Amino acid sequence: MAKGTKKKEEKTLEQVLWDCRVALRGIGSTEKNRDAIIGLVFVMFASSKFEKRRQEIIDEYGEIDVFLEDKSFYLSENVYYMNETSRWSYLVQEASSNDIAVKIDTAMADIEDLNPEALKGTLPTDNFYVKLGASNSVLKGLIDAINKIQDERFQEEDLIGRVYEYFLKNYAASGTKDDGEFYTPSCVVQLIAELIEPFDGVVYDPCCGTGGMFVQSLKFVQEHNGQKEKVSVIGQESNPDTWRLAKMNLAIRGIAHNLGEKNASTFTNDLHKDTTVDYIMANPPFNLKGWRGENELIDDPRFKHAKAMPPVSNANYAWILHMLSKLDVTNGIAGFLLANGALNADSNEYEIRKQIIEEDKVEAIIVLPRDMFYTTDISVTLWILNNNKKAGVKNGRTLRDRTGEILFIDLRQWGGNIETYTIDKNKKKKKNILTDAQINDIKKMYFDWQSAEEGKYKDVPELCKSATLEDVKAKNYSLAPSKYIEFIDHDLDIDYEKEMARIQNEMKEIIAQEKESQTMLTEAFKGIGYGID
Repeated sequence: MAKGTKKKEEKTLEQVLWDCRVALRGIGSTEKNRDAIIGLVFVMFASSKFEKRRQEIIDEYGEIDVFLEDKSFYLSENVYYMNETSRWSYLVQEASSNDIAVKIDTAMADIEDLNPEALKGTLPTDNFYVKLGASNSVLKGLIDAINKIQDERFQEEDLIGRVYEYFLKNYAASGTKDDGEFYTPSCVVQLIAELIEPFDGVVYDPCCGTGGMFVQSLKFVQEHNGQKEKVSVIGQESNPDTWRLAKMNLAIRGIAHNLGEKNASTFTNDLHKDTTVDYIMANPPFNLKGWRGENELIDDPRFKHAKAMPPVSNANYAWILHMLSKLDVTNGIAGFLLANGALNADSNEYEIRKQIIEEDKVEAIIVLPRDMFYTTDISVTLWILNNNKKAGVKNGRTLRDRTGEILFIDLRQWGGNIETYTIDKNKKKKKNILTDAQINDIKKMYFDWQSAEEGKYKDVPELCKSATLEDVKAKNYSLAPSKYIEFIDHDLDIDYEKEMARIQNEMKEIIAQEKESQTMLTEAFKGIGYGID
């Protein structure tokens, strides 16, 4: 290397993705910029899969148009058909043209039209020319930045997942409370999947956000050598922009799904009425207000059997009742998140909580560490409801009869594992995460408690407690773990007399050392004239 030359530093994937965000800085709103970037990323990945499949067809049949233009050859392999002007290579080639915004919008509209069953209403088809308001040079910079993701050093197994998760979580972290509701930290989703084990059957999310629960459930199946073909995913989402993001997120990963033909409120327009499912994974909006009209849904079957109607001012128990109505009555199991207030809520919510506890639906309550979510720093709770707490065998594990028991776990002291998200050049946000090792520890605790093997589980002070239904009744049907888990007053462990004696001895030693030092100084400077006698 010649003297004075500096080796060019290669950028990490995260740095390249940051450049994509920077390309639109100061142009539009968070939502429009998010849609622009994720939409183009979708086109790039969809094109990559299309080109790969196209080459496979050429290798097998030759370069014959009747095969290359047959959509069924692509769709059968979960690849979306794309005409020439909707492919990423065309957009890169035309990036400097004066009408690039129109060409991008046209490309996305064409992709939807050519793959209507999977993508109709999914892509931001009028975002670039009509809404975004970016100059041609800005759009070229964005395309150039996204195109760098294709570099061969980034072609890892889950590149799609890393790129999508980066944009979803960083835009959630930089947005407002409402912006951030659609993204649940992946470690929390992973924990839910590990505990309820959705190996086969139907997985449902009544408020699916960007589809993270579905992605993680399929990832769980693959990592445990299961067959994702045995799992189907259904759900819905009320926010139209978030519904589109979910459709894109699942579509680009090749995950078959049914999120309905449009966005809709689960409460007022249940798109999966009369459907029962094997698993539920969900992160409902915390303490949602105005989920129904004052006299609405009173006779709805989901709520009619309950001893009280969930209040209009808070949907927490409405979500619980809705999910219970969907679970298979024989073996259905649900893992979902709620604000901690639901553990002790009173009035109508108290009556509903009392009812589901007496019906023995609650299997575990796990309070998570604080400051894990993008829109709140409070601690939240993972609930596990189970319609089958009897003895049996599940996924090779022999389970004991847990009828009339609830496992309480409090993880609020499990902090300190920090992940940092870059909001902008001068601002970063830090959040707690659960490590893989911690997730395995929680899973072991839960599985040991379920196990038929004698002595495998033990209550641990300040961490976990197995309580009976009678214990819970005695605490007025509270589900707050702190009411059951033993708390140790560490101040009582201190022997104050012994501690005071130790402190006094240390002080005597310090005073003696100071006197000795003073004597040495007096001798050293005696007669020098510095006023030391």
